[in-house]
Amino acid sequence: MNVNHAEKACRLFSEGYNCAQSVFLAYCDITGMDENTALKLSSSFGGGIGRMREVCGACSGMFMVAGLLYGYTGNDDDKTKAEHYKRIQLLASEFKKEHQTIICRELLKNLSVTNTPTPDKRTEEYYKVRPCVRFVRTACEVMDKYISENPLK
Repeated sequence: MNVNHAEKACRLFSEGYNCAQSVFLAYCDITGMDENTALKLSSSFGGGIGRMREVCGACSGMFMVAGLLYGYTGNDDDKTKAEHYKRIQLLASEFKKEHQTIICRELLKNLSVTNTPTPDKRTEEYYKVRPCVRFVRTACEVMDKYISENPLK
């Protein structure tokens, strides 16, 4: 891999893209997806899916990358489905080793956060206290490690 996905994703997050967009967009070099489509597709997953504080958007972005690179297309192959779900569970487990959870509201437990649809303003203070860039970095590091150990065919 020629691109440092973690650095690219962190830069994208600091430019104002949501956590899911930052991770997913960073991998366009290997997914082959055009950036506009990647941004639109991942836009719903920021803030723990539409700011509902559910599954961390960085994890959602990582799972979408895994789906594009390793996912299945058939609807009747339970073995292939199980293999992919095992892959996703492994990626989640690796993220949890670093942060104990993949749930947005638990990751942000020390902050006063809401689940209103209005995003927080991206100010200097926001970036000082918001730990999300760490989650973006971890998701990319986990994904890159998986890719290096499981080369694409």
